[in-house]
Amino acid sequence: MLTGTRRNPHEIVGRIPPDLAPCTVEKVAINAVMAGCRPEYLPVVLTALEAALDPAFTLHGVTCSTCFSSPVIIVNGPITKRLGMNSGMNALGQGNRANATIGRALNLVVRNLGGGRPGEIDRATLGTPGKYTFCFAEDESDDGWVPLAVARGAAPGSSAVTVFAGDGVQGVWDQKARTPAELTRSLAMALTAVGHPKLCKWVQGLLVLSPEHYAIYGGAGWCRNRITAGLHRPSCGPARTLWPGRAASRKGCRSHTAASEYPSFIRTASSWFARVARPD
Repeated sequence: MLTGTRRNPHEIVGRIPPDLAPCTVEKVAINAVMAGCRPEYLPVVLTALEAALDPAFTLHGVTCSTCFSSPVIIVNGPITKRLGMNSGMNALGQGNRANATIGRALNLVVRNLGGGRPGEIDRATLGTPGKYTFCFAEDESDDGWVPLAVARGAAPGSSAVTVFAGDGVQGVWDQKARTPAELTRSLAMALTAVGHPKLCKWVQGLLVLSPEHYAIYGGAGWCRNRITAGLHRPSCGPARTLWPGRAASRKGCRSHTAASEYPSFIRTASSWFARVARPD
């Protein structure tokens, strides 16, 4: 496995929460073997781990929370082709070794080295299948689409990994929309349910566009930024709907004061986009 990288096996990649145990390249390789990785996958596993160890990702909170969340890995760039990663049909499902084992390796490192074991410090009430693995590649075949990694600051044409703290997959069934405006309203309605309809400005979502839905946007010349702006507008609503007790729901903003300070709310669940390719 170590032949897949030129890094020193004894190099410390970081301290893995929640135990903050030091993790070497060699230990990552051991877990990659257990996950079923090939040696050429190891650089992506190491990059994903380093991204998850960024303080902004709060891996400790993702692991120890009672919520569903687990690391979702999105891979961009030439490396996806070299590894044969799936960015098309069933990209979020089974059947691709690289997709399955890269995500699995990261979760094994957290469990075996960091101590994030279910029923112990991992306090997920229900959990998610993503705690086994959740990794896929983004389709970059359309030159008119800005890939996720580039939109987040990576150089065009470079290989990059994005790690997102996500829950399960929430399908959006809209087989009747024919215009970007119709489709955007449907997607925005679904995005407001991420976490809870009343938890605006708190949760984020990762929106993966199917080929048919992407074709609606692409045919009308809508780019990433225009889709994002379009999703924000129908996600707005009156702040009073967020108060606890409204619509017979005790869930709501953390305080009445915070809600009353804003004449409207806007969901933040439309900032992350990936897309999957149409099958040949």
